[in-house]
Amino acid sequence: MYTAFFSSLESPRLCHQFTFSEIQSATQNFDESLVIGHGGFGNVYKGTISNGENLLTVAVKRLDSNSNQGALEFWAEVNMLSNLRHRHLVSLIGYCNDKQEMILVYEYMSYGTLEYHLHNSQVPLSWMQRLKICVGAARGLDYLHTDTCIKDRVVHRDIKSSNILLHDSWDAKISDFGLSKICPKNQQSTYVNTIVKGTFGYLDPNYFYTGKLTRKSDVYAFGVVLFEILCGKRAVDRGIDEEQWALAIWAKDSIKAGRLKQIVDINIRGSVSLKCLKMFVKLAKQCLHTYPKERPTMTEVVGGLEGVMALQEKLINNRLQATTLNLFAIKARKFMYTSNDKNYEGSSLNSLEMYFDTLRGENQTLQCFDLDTLIAATENFSEANKISPHTSKPLYKGKLHDGQSIAVTSHSLGSRLEEACMNEASILENLEHENVSKLLGYCIEGRKWFLVYDFAVYASLDCLMFDPECTLLNWDKRYKIILGVARALHYLHRETPVQVIHCDVKPENILLDGSLKPKLSSFGNARCQAINETDCCMSSISGTWVYMAPELVERGHLSTKVDVYSLGVLVLEIITGHKATMNERMNDISLDYKSCYYNSLLEYVEINWLEGTLTDIIDPRIDVDSSSMTAFLEIGLFCIQEYSEARPTMAEVVSMLLDSLPPALQVAKMRQMIIKKRSNSTIHRFDNHNHKLMVTTMVMVLTTTITILMHLKSLYQNYTIDSAYLKDFKLYQVTIYCVNHTTKLPWTVAV
Repeated sequence: MYTAFFSSLESPRLCHQFTFSEIQSATQNFDESLVIGHGGFGNVYKGTISNGENLLTVAVKRLDSNSNQGALEFWAEVNMLSNLRHRHLVSLIGYCNDKQEMILVYEYMSYGTLEYHLHNSQVPLSWMQRLKICVGAARGLDYLHTDTCIKDRVVHRDIKSSNILLHDSWDAKISDFGLSKICPKNQQSTYVNTIVKGTFGYLDPNYFYTGKLTRKSDVYAFGVVLFEILCGKRAVDRGIDEEQWALAIWAKDSIKAGRLKQIVDINIRGSVSLKCLKMFVKLAKQCLHTYPKERPTMTEVVGGLEGVMALQEKLINNRLQATTLNLFAIKARKFMYTSNDKNYEGSSLNSLEMYFDTLRGENQTLQCFDLDTLIAATENFSEANKISPHTSKPLYKGKLHDGQSIAVTSHSLGSRLEEACMNEASILENLEHENVSKLLGYCIEGRKWFLVYDFAVYASLDCLMFDPECTLLNWDKRYKIILGVARALHYLHRETPVQVIHCDVKPENILLDGSLKPKLSSFGNARCQAINETDCCMSSISGTWVYMAPELVERGHLSTKVDVYSLGVLVLEIITGHKATMNERMNDISLDYKSCYYNSLLEYVEINWLEGTLTDIIDPRIDVDSSSMTAFLEIGLFCIQEYSEARPTMAEVVSMLLDSLPPALQVAKMRQMIIKKRSNSTIHRFDNHNHKLMVTTMVMVLTTTITILMHLKSLYQNYTIDSAYLKDFKLYQVTIYCVNHTTKLPWTVAV
């Protein structure tokens, strides 16, 4: 049945044939927990099998009885990979066709597929990693077209990102030869296929319309992969206009419209030199030429890509490439092996080790500590060296044997904090600012891992600020803390190659040294974007809600103004000495976001500002005239405006802090907006006995009534509001009982 196929091969030799029992043993009888992928052929399992000398970790692909593929594709791959050996082709270790089973056994590719790293992993590939992958895949495809050991040449016919696997050090290997065809050496067009096969988005239009398959069909598909790697977009994107679903069409139209720089994946936009970009795009466009004869050969493609890579490496020697290598929104993901859509999640330990190995390769100053060193430095992580016990991840101060002071965070493998760890490491290893914590190194030991910072920590801001017995924070220290954090955020927003948004600015994440100089820490929730990008949308958010801007909580809109809002809340906390939730004033009532927003420190300051009683809420531990604090509270209020466009930039905040004065015009506008917001507030009913909040009526309160309620709220800690609808008079009667010690004062107003 397959004689015609085999006859085209020189001295066909098959790789090792495994028995079905050997395969069962290797996969623990096809244990579902070992499934690492699923494609058109069937499930892919991770297994361990003997090659006669050693135990090998392998990927085992088992044909599904319901698969559209079958014996033809199976034997095509067995024979193709049995006779082809190249560094950039995936190796077939063996096969099994025992008991009507069709099973392929490959070398295990620890880094998974290119498709995963481009579209699913949130650890973005750097530009140099992408170029290395391009060159490797191109060399593999060039080998198929020109240098195989068989008398004819091979057309892969299904080149795509999911069929490019990645091994250690990001070596690319071409896989999945089930659709491959043999073609004569000296003939461009082989034969006419009655059935065109391949993957839409990568399919050569000429092959699709004429049925004529040539090696240039692979060149076209590889051109799509090149744009996929450069742009970070899928080959087919149905989320845009139908006319531009195909990446090939969208890319060419965008370039023609003069949007060359805009097509580059935002994760590498700051890393790609313009000259390299033009060379790369020119080559990719040539691969997509309408006429196959005008497309380059894969030998020419290899040469062109090697030229781009050599130029980029030369430029790296002249500037700091590491600045933008991993400085993007990264959540730690397990590295995958996949056949198509379903991915295998490897062990957390391997992911962390692989990640930090990559990081250290780009940043030679990043140190790998052993656990014994950290135990000695922190005195076995003693409670006496523990900083900020209320944090979600333990932080310890310590000292290395050479006297260097450090701070160490401790984590457990498998925890959700593992993702934040990689994100923080990738960002901090490229930042340098006096008010930003500096990453010194890491340690992975058993099921524990640690991040080590080059910093002599005295305390976190929350530990000092909310300790009623602490007198260390005079106004001079508080002012310098506010200014230091503001300068750190300005640096992140405007002075780094890409824009870093911290997303979790709060007292707990501000560490202080012995002189109480602040350093912004905890970048686990941070996000990055291009400097000129105004905002973006997030599908999921994490952080501390009371410091989160309304647009982030309600709509997932992320911009630098999110950090401005958080800083505003921090300013109010530092000056008043109260926590943002003011739970001590609210009898620890559990509230939802909306209720808390209007019953928090923010509301407390707004009301007192409108009434001119700001001096009454200044922390008594501040050792200056409280009237001078008004300007700084107004700066804080300016930062927490409900609408992001009304908030200042961090550059403006720093300027206002230095001048100790917000712009008069902005203060006037802010007053009008706060009055409008307060007038649209909802009246709630507070039950002092049960400490539960429930909405009893939605009432638009008159301005005069709001003034009374605000005044009463500032005077009394506990009050209840009873309301009843009076049908005869067609109005609501609202009775307020304000309790102050033994005095009970009823007020009744009609609205």
